[in-house]
Amino acid sequence: MLLYVIFTFLAIWPFLLFARNRYVWADLCFAITSIQIALRIGRIKKQKPFYSILDSFLDKVATQPQKTFIVFEGSSYSYHEADRQSNRVARALQEHAGLKEGDTVALIAGNEPNFIWTWLAVTKLGCTASLLNSNIRSKSLLHCFSCCGAKVLVAAADLRGAVEEVLPTLNQQGVRVFIFSEECDVEGIESLTDKIQHASDQPLSRQLRANVNHKSAALYIYTSGTTGLPKAAVINHERLWLSSFFISVAGIRSDDIIYTYLPLYHSAGFLMGLCGAIDKGMTVVLRRKFSASQFWNDCRKYNVTVIQYIGEIMRYLCNTPKSDIDRDHKVRMAIGNGIRADTWEEFLQRYGNIRIVECYGATEGNAGFVNYIGKIGAIGKENFIHKMGYSYKLIRYDTEKEEPVRDSRGFCIEVPNGETGLFVVKIGERTPFVGYAKNTQQTEKKKLRDVFVKGDLYFNSGDLLKIDHEGFVFFQDRIGDTFRWKGENVATTEVADHLLLVDCIEEANVYGVKVPGHEGRIGMAAVKLKDNMDFDSKATYQHVKNFLPSYARPRFIRIQDALVVNGTFKQMKVKLSEEGFNPAIISDPLFFLEDSEGYVPMTQEMYDSITEGRNRL
Repeated sequence: MLLYVIFTFLAIWPFLLFARNRYVWADLCFAITSIQIALRIGRIKKQKPFYSILDSFLDKVATQPQKTFIVFEGSSYSYHEADRQSNRVARALQEHAGLKEGDTVALIAGNEPNFIWTWLAVTKLGCTASLLNSNIRSKSLLHCFSCCGAKVLVAAADLRGAVEEVLPTLNQQGVRVFIFSEECDVEGIESLTDKIQHASDQPLSRQLRANVNHKSAALYIYTSGTTGLPKAAVINHERLWLSSFFISVAGIRSDDIIYTYLPLYHSAGFLMGLCGAIDKGMTVVLRRKFSASQFWNDCRKYNVTVIQYIGEIMRYLCNTPKSDIDRDHKVRMAIGNGIRADTWEEFLQRYGNIRIVECYGATEGNAGFVNYIGKIGAIGKENFIHKMGYSYKLIRYDTEKEEPVRDSRGFCIEVPNGETGLFVVKIGERTPFVGYAKNTQQTEKKKLRDVFVKGDLYFNSGDLLKIDHEGFVFFQDRIGDTFRWKGENVATTEVADHLLLVDCIEEANVYGVKVPGHEGRIGMAAVKLKDNMDFDSKATYQHVKNFLPSYARPRFIRIQDALVVNGTFKQMKVKLSEEGFNPAIISDPLFFLEDSEGYVPMTQEMYDSITEGRNRL
């Protein structure tokens, strides 16, 4: 009788679980994968000598040498060819730049094979690669370079002008500068392609990186923040491994072909895309930059099965003219972040049954979420194994005072499910926060102390999230002095500093405003003009065009008699952001950045055109 009862219970137990949680099987699968990853990272950390992503690549070279690794602009490179080419780059840099273990090499290039060969080469020499944003210029470029303490700069041929602009300063600092060209007549810049061609392609000794371990810095990836200048997030080898495992969590296989057009200098393209593909031994179809018109043609041509995305990209694809062959492709999965619910639905309806795996996390953050269920609109889902490994909370946040709300004891207040709160993660051994290179002040700013008990320490994500009763996580907004546009973080202080260099502008307050039909926020600036001066639209346009990448240029400028500040003289952004750029409700003079004309007076007709989607920003 007892055995009968036990068997009956075991038979109905799965149905009881499903009745309580209809996602129980998916939750269990995610938990099993997470445990497998935890066990693997544990083995990697203990292994001697240390086993890095580079070693994983070398294993693929040994086991599948002829498999295609990179496809780029009609050319294909096998794992074996990539290994040989990176050996040449390593030997050229070793001989001509004198690189040795522990040095840092700054790399500024777009998405091209030379980027990958150089990173592999630098890693083979036991060095750290600093991945510079190829859009930055002048002051920002020098700042990023100084953050990482690099002794060598390697640049793509098409970025020679950007390098020449800062060359005098680099030369003063004794930095060796190399450019991918067969010759160079600029004093202070050395050609690299010719040196690579004459270098040996034989393997390099593992002893060159004998002291590298899981805590060693593998990369510097730059992220914008409240300083007004990019910050160099330190990515150690352990973090690199963890980020690459997202491929496994998503269910991507070694026979998949991934399409990567997102910048390799960002974590999505490099860590999840490239490094994840290396760990699986996949083929990567690499493109210099996104093209809506060529996107699906590329996918068909190269038999792509996995695509990477940011939300704005998916909207662009949905806005292209419809075609009878929209569903004629082999793409089975899309991985990324930032897709809106309406775009998500439209994308699936138009392009077919593609599994979209949305994720959430910051480059420098110590925890994140994955929407492994595929619930439309969610950035992730809580999981029991996730809660065991990470101590995170959503706490009440005052957007006007721009600080967490604390109770009478001075502790933060956790918000219940269904309410919006600031996402914070406890800093500990399993969830470390390494911070930013040579920037103790900004590293400390990302820490919250005495959150729930005296002496505890949490990472402040800067993001407002909401978790519903089923455990699905939804992104609500960003806080502080950054906003996100075109998949890039924009530091408001940096943009304001550039505006202050325009003769007619005395004060500037930069913020992001929402635009119907667009993800993120677009840049807007409220400015106060100098006494007895008019707004010089041409000079302002020329300055932002010369010194800011397109995504960071304020598209709207509002002229005010005085900028509003709070009691501590901090500029107020929330109200301005809410007021937006509607000339019908704003009496101040407004200007709009027309791509071909510069800043022109904003009209109601322009506003209607933008909000109705006829003028695509």
